[in-house]
Amino acid sequence: MSIVTTEKRGSIMILTLNRPDSLNALGAEGDGVAIAAACNEIVADPSIRCVILTGAGRAFSAGGDVKAMKEGTGAFGGAPHDIREGYRRNIHMIVKSLYNLEVPMIAAVNGAAIGLGCDVACMADIRIASDKAKMGVTFLKLGLIPGDGGAWLLPRLIGSSRAAELLFTGKVIDAATAEEWGLVSKVVPGDALMEEAMALAEQIAAQPPQALRLAKTLMRHGANASYETIMEMSAASQALMHKTEDHMEGVNAILEKRTPDFKGR
Repeated sequence: MSIVTTEKRGSIMILTLNRPDSLNALGAEGDGVAIAAACNEIVADPSIRCVILTGAGRAFSAGGDVKAMKEGTGAFGGAPHDIREGYRRNIHMIVKSLYNLEVPMIAAVNGAAIGLGCDVACMADIRIASDKAKMGVTFLKLGLIPGDGGAWLLPRLIGSSRAAELLFTGKVIDAATAEEWGLVSKVVPGDALMEEAMALAEQIAAQPPQALRLAKTLMRHGANASYETIMEMSAASQALMHKTEDHMEGVNAILEKRTPDFKGR
């Protein structure tokens, strides 16, 4: 069974990590290919304007498969150079595909998001959590380090001090603490999580899709590029957007005091 299932609802795609018997553990052979294929499908479909990433069952993702680590299988098997390639060609494919997704993505954290699972949630642009969710980067408890880019991303999301506290202690925090620390933007009752995620996704999907994807690209580059680089990218991107039908639809909607109807043209 593939690690991920897809469900398209209008202009919104729901990606579900679908290995509930193992709390959606990651690292089996083919996981990276499956998630990359799903992301490529989304990027190639201009009708998709927002993505929701969640987990099947009671967890978002428990992270790397500990049983596979013990058995030395999947991404965690073989000699050191094999394990290195397992990370590069499987684990890294998972997180890179999600991080580089052109379409805005919401992580609906329905339960435990631990280790790699927490870092996968952090690849999303927005995270909302069930009140039953728990999050942590517990790599050191396994004698490991973040092997999936979390050491780069987490300090950018919650600051270096709190990121260091999470990583160096291996503690797992509840949803309320995750919200306080800025790891998630909202906590909702568990039975309302997907409803809330869909409502937010629909607000995002109401925006002009070409501009939406470019806006995400600018924000991603804005985390690391220089101010002057972003200014040049902004000018070039804006010039393209000025020549779209959606731009004129937005202008006309404001002048006519109505809701715009963006077509992606």
